[in-house]
Amino acid sequence: MQPNPPEQNPTSRAVRDTGATLLTLSGLSAAFGVASCCGLPFLLATAGLSTAWLTGIALLAAPHRPLLLALAALCLAAGAGLLWRGQPASACASDAVCAKPMVRGMTIIGLVAGLVLLVIGYLYA
Repeated sequence: MQPNPPEQNPTSRAVRDTGATLLTLSGLSAAFGVASCCGLPFLLATAGLSTAWLTGIALLAAPHRPLLLALAALCLAAGAGLLWRGQPASACASDAVCAKPMVRGMTIIGLVAGLVLLVIGYLYA
């Protein structure tokens, strides 16, 4: 009996989908740091929400803004690439992350939110 090729191996699919989720979370965090300086407080204050809680994050993130921009773009692009290459949930092992359709949907929402924060952070700073 021959072993499964790499694209048919459920373990490699689970690792790929877990990687997409982790890269999306990393990109979302970096994009939030970039947007916390100028764009996010401006938009939240326009909506009538307090932005005092963003001061600490903005002070930490402002000196590293170019690095965070690049890191967020790289992580979000890599997460989207891994998610796009992922297999449908029916092809996953029953206990794998990719078997949960809610995780895939939340990853897509995280990618969109990260992209919006990245654009806001780039345009307003």
